[in-house]
Amino acid sequence: MDKVDEGYGEWEELVGAALLGTDRRRGRGPAGSPEALLDAAAVHAVRRRAGLRPAEAGPRPEPAPRDPRPAPPEAARRRLAQLLAGRSGAAGGGGRRGAAPDLTELLPQWLAAARRHGYRSPAALLPALLDAARARTDLRPHALALAGVRGLWLARLNPDWRFALRGGTGGAGELPDPTDTAGVEQLWQEGLFAERVALLGAVRETDAEAARHLLETTWSTERAEDRLMFLDSLRVGLSDGDEPFLEAALGDRSRNVRATAAELLSALPHSALAGRMAERALACVGPEGVTPPAECDAGMLHDGVVKRPPAGRGERAWWLGQLVEAAPLSCWRERFGGLGPAEIVALPVAEGEGWTEELHAAWCRAAVRQRDADWSRALLGAPSAPPAAGPGTASLAERAKLLSVLTDGERADWVAEFIRAHGLSEAFQLLGVCVVPWAGALGRAVVDALDTAREAGSYPWSFSGVMGLAERCLDPAEASRLEALTAAVAEPEDAVPGAAAYWAEAFQRLVATLRLRDAMLMELAPAA
Repeated sequence: MDKVDEGYGEWEELVGAALLGTDRRRGRGPAGSPEALLDAAAVHAVRRRAGLRPAEAGPRPEPAPRDPRPAPPEAARRRLAQLLAGRSGAAGGGGRRGAAPDLTELLPQWLAAARRHGYRSPAALLPALLDAARARTDLRPHALALAGVRGLWLARLNPDWRFALRGGTGGAGELPDPTDTAGVEQLWQEGLFAERVALLGAVRETDAEAARHLLETTWSTERAEDRLMFLDSLRVGLSDGDEPFLEAALGDRSRNVRATAAELLSALPHSALAGRMAERALACVGPEGVTPPAECDAGMLHDGVVKRPPAGRGERAWWLGQLVEAAPLSCWRERFGGLGPAEIVALPVAEGEGWTEELHAAWCRAAVRQRDADWSRALLGAPSAPPAAGPGTASLAERAKLLSVLTDGERADWVAEFIRAHGLSEAFQLLGVCVVPWAGALGRAVVDALDTAREAGSYPWSFSGVMGLAERCLDPAEASRLEALTAAVAEPEDAVPGAAAYWAEAFQRLVATLRLRDAMLMELAPAA
């Protein structure tokens, strides 16, 4: 045994003594008492380190590419460092958040605002930014765009940041101009997946037909999961010119690719698939009632209908919903004798199998997919009406999707009226689709509803979700109006004990957060 092997054996003896205890190993090896064991371990550790031979140095990485975008102003850089560190005031007792803003919830807004200004990430903060994006997938689109080409360069050197190589948009500095045919072709053939996704999106925004042709050149050689991601990019600028490509994709080997192709084709009201779905749907639904399909035939399967329903759903209802949601909404006017969307939705449906809910839910999905504002309004109904009594859908999740079809202003007005009529308890999902910041009537409705809940002595913790959303979404200009609500008031006799103090603390945090958001935006503003 050479010296190296002998030293290794003695080290193993020490490890064994530490695991089993020196009493059980007495007389077996160099260690007797615990003190002797530690002394021997220290000697061996120094000897092993001194005996290490330096490994051959690896190749030096290429220098990081230059990112031509400007860095944020100095105050904004300091703010980003603070947000990435997640420093905020200590929470109060009993799990309460305290009156200090939650900085981790403000990081997405900082990143989005910085991206709008065209900034790049400060170089020194790139590792922390990539760590944050690794931990929070919701940060990745903006974080990786700010990280840009230098972020991708770093990601190649650290396996923990490998996600950036497939999920990043890469920043504006790395992509060729969409009109640079040679540069586009080279990056499409040789680039990383993240670069190719970003490139296809950029070309699609400027020349939809050129982007589709680019995808066709490599479509047959792409992996299934990559084909799905690339196909999804066709949602931007979707037109009848995409139909032949999408029709061919209906025969793809991947079920997910086939389903996405069918969904995109159904959003083209003049496509052959939309016509086939309309013919099937019109045979099932009309003024006389609902007769769902008796089977899922080969033609339906080819056009993207999923045969097996999820647990708890009947087969025929499942097939009916898929046919109706894929049929052009324009086909129903003639089927119902020239009636408009609101009149069709208000018509009674012959019950027996509970088809009203199934039919209206499918129309909701169709209105969202086809971005039809008239049908969306009809299915939403009046915001002041009780949700269960409306002509369309009572589902808040479906209402939120329908609202996304309306213009920003109309959406905000509808939700404001809903809050005034029904309060905040059922408005959380609806507020989530409203454009930020909540200004005007919507902002006033939220503040007034919170104040009403406070004055009524309502259980305060039930409003914590809406209050957190308000911190991130209310117009910072509302801070001055909210200042009067930060003081504790006398509790009503029937109020939850401690509710007044909680409400005061929550409003203090809300005001502090709005002012911090206002300061963040001012710090990001370019110097005049």
